[in-house]
Parts: sequence; structure tokens; C-alpha cells
Amino acid sequence: MDRFVQAVPPPADPYAGDPFLRSWLDRILGPAGHAAAKDRLSALAADVVGTLRAAHADAEAHPPTLIRYEPWGARVDRIETSAGWQAQRAAAARHAVVALPYLPDSRATWGAAARVVQHALLHLYGPESATFSCPVAMADGAAALLSRPEVDPAVREAWLPRLVATDPATAVTSGQWMTESQGGSDLSRSSTVASLVDGRWRLTGEKWFCSAADSAMAVALARPDGAGPGSRVLAPFLIPRYGPDGATTAPGIRVHRLKDKLGTRALPTAEIGLDGAAALPLGDPAGPGGLTRAMTLVVVTRLHNAAAAAGGMRRGLQYALAFAAGRTVAGGPLSRSPLHRATLGTLAVDAAGAFALAAHAFALLGRVEVGADPYAAAELRIVAPLAKLVTGKLAVASASEYVESFGGAGYVEDTGVPRLLRDAQVLPIWEGTTNVLALDALRATVRDDAAVPLLARLDAAQDIARASHPPCPTSSPTPPPRCGPTWPT
Repeated sequence: MDRFVQAVPPPADPYAGDPFLRSWLDRILGPAGHAAAKDRLSALAADVVGTLRAAHADAEAHPPTLIRYEPWGARVDRIETSAGWQAQRAAAARHAVVALPYLPDSRATWGAAARVVQHALLHLYGPESATFSCPVAMADGAAALLSRPEVDPAVREAWLPRLVATDPATAVTSGQWMTESQGGSDLSRSSTVASLVDGRWRLTGEKWFCSAADSAMAVALARPDGAGPGSRVLAPFLIPRYGPDGATTAPGIRVHRLKDKLGTRALPTAEIGLDGAAALPLGDPAGPGGLTRAMTLVVVTRLHNAAAAAGGMRRGLQYALAFAAGRTVAGGPLSRSPLHRATLGTLAVDAAGAFALAAHAFALLGRVEVGADPYAAAELRIVAPLAKLVTGKLAVASASEYVESFGGAGYVEDTGVPRLLRDAQVLPIWEGTTNVLALDALRATVRDDAAVPLLARLDAAQDIARASHPPCPTSSPTPPPRCGPTWPT
């Protein structure tokens, strides 16, 4: 008796096979703007379905390892990563996933909408990057922070070009060393101290959750020596991760251990001790606004979190659709089952909504960066936490449905499907849990009056919906197409 083997067709090309993405770009960029981005998007999509899918599998199969000592006993604290992880690193630089909105030619072509194109790149790249999308997010946040006028030009010139480089040989990413075990999201309890010693700043303290711990640099929060309690006196610092040779861990940095996490297993996340580690201030540590400067990074990474959620939802949907087309149930394809079609339809609506919300947030960010649009800045103040909050929750719920849609195969690790759920679970946690974000949105409403532009946008959306779907005539037994309920006034 022959053994049955389920054939699963590959999912569609993530760019050519995604009409929603293409229609969104047509609407936001215009046909000419979309045409200018098409070759870049097509090239990345081709890599995603080819070399990057293989690199993703390799990085997942070979997670990072920590080498504390070299054979003769010297402490090295070296984090070794797989060839697949390094391939993802090179691809992120080559395709300008971080760099694009900072490049002069991109701003000349798309203006503020360069962030819209970047979001499309992230939508293609992220889901099968083995979560290299995390160092990408932090590199972008660090680049935005370094671009602030308060930063010493010498520090900016030394590091910003490397963060936004498109040559893999020179491009670097950034870690983010903010979380401490006693504080978590309560930054007021941060105990890492920054001291000025012989004209150089040194950091001492313990950082509990350091993502992308293999990156060439990290941004850390510290309390300047002599500063009072609370979070507003904290200041951001840039910590060079390696010594002058670019390979040896810099003095004063100790990698205690790598985290054994539920998901994102290819991503090296560490507990790191700082004992007089050299650091570069990003702005005046003794001046006001240190936490505000750090929030520049946080806003960008929250948007990346939303993009990762939406991209993962879309990729999970593509895999579920491909499986449903190839699986036979009750004498026909699973894709023809009314109940399963309804499930996939609901997931498709959620994926489209998450994409639209994340993409809109990136569009707002572009208007703030390029046009200094105060209206966009006010809206972004509330959209950033809400986009991250909503998409993170949707991503976990959707991933659970995707696992279920594969039946038993969805619960078996070597199919790759369980990773969708494991990796999604970090999204409601990183850069603020749901309750933390809800309070942030409340503060934006009360302090910044940020609800005004958001409510205005909702009113505009309702007006568009009214025009697109006029009320159905009550007297006609056969309502015309595209009519809807009687809208309240």
C-alpha cells in the first residue's frame, strides 16, 4: 500500500501575488510612484521566495550560541550566528530595508512617501527573515535618533552612515539595551548609571533583555551620575559593542547568557552586564528631554512591530490558502468548504486591516520627518501605540487560527507552522504590553489632544463609505449593488 504524502503548493509571490499591497501602493504613491518602486519590490520578493527562504530555515535550525572563553582561557563573550542569519543581514542592507527613507534619491523620488515604500519592503522581507526584522527595526530607530539635531555631529557622522549603508560589508545594525529586571516598562526604576570619567562617559548596570546582542552598537538608557529619581532624567547613550578590531567584545561589557525564548529563536537576545563600558551620549545627558529623545527610537520600533505583525499575518494567510487549495476534504478541495472559506475570509479581513493600519502609521512618520507636519505628528502620537497594540493582538489570534487550519500538521515543528504562533507572541510584548500602550494612548489624548486628528480621520472615512455605499432604497424589492444600510447623521 502506497503511503499518502500531502502535496502543498508553494504560496504566491509576496509582491506579484498580493493585489491588496499593489493597490495600496497605487493609491498612496500614484501609478508613477508605484512604478518607480516596482523593480525594487520585485527584486526583494524574488529573493524572499528563493535564497532568503532557505536562509530563514538555516537560521531557525541553527540558533545563536554564546562563546564565553577562547581555548586558552581569555574571556571573549562572542555570539556566533548561522550562515542563514548572516545572509539575512546582507539582504537587509542590499535591499535598503533600513536605509531607504534616509537616502537622498529616495526622498527626491517619493518625498515623505519614502516611508510608505519602506513599509512595503518590510512587508515582504519580515515574515521570512528569521526575525532579522528585529535588528532592522532597532537600526532604523537608532538612525532616527542619531538624526536629531541635539546629537553631537561627530557621533552622528561616525555611526549614522553605517546604519543606513546599503553595502553589506559596511552596514551595521543596532541593539536596544533598555530593559532592566526590576523595572521592565517602569523606566523610573532603571538603575544603570552613567558617569563622566576622565572626559568619557562610562555606563555601569545590568540590562536584562538586550535584543540583537550581536549588533555593532546598542542604544541604552542610563541615569547620569547625580541625577534625581524618576524616568525623565534618563538619557540615551550609544554603546559600541566591539573593540577597535571590530570582533572582540569591548571592555566593560559582559554577556551573562543568551535568553531561551518561546519564539524568535534565531535572534540573539542576551542578559548583559555593564561595568564602566564606554558610551557616547546622544544629546546632553544633563539637559532636559533625554527620555523624549529616546522615544524617537521607540516610536519607530513600535511601527516596525506593527509592520511585522501585519506581514506575518499576510504570510500565514498565504500558507493557509496554499494548503487549503491542495488538501482534499469530503471529496473536494478544503478551499471549497463553506466554513473554512469563512474562516479564511475573516483572517484575510484582519490581515488587510492590520496592513492598512501599519502602513498608515509609516505614512504619518514620513510626513513628520520630511515635512515637519504638526498635524501628522499629533496623529502619530496616538496612532503609534494603537497600531502596535491592535496589530500585536491580531497577530497572535490569527497565528492560532493558522496553526489550526493545518490540523495536526500545524502542531508539528518540522512543518514550520508552529513558528508562526511562537514568533507572533512576542509582538504584544516588545515595545510595550497592551496595557502600557493603552495608557500611552490615554496620555496622548489628554496631554497632546491627539484624538482630534484621529477622530477627524474617522469622520472622513465615514464620508467616503457613505459615498461608496449609498443607502438602499426601502421601496425596491431588489436593492441595487453596492448599497448599504441607512447611515446615521
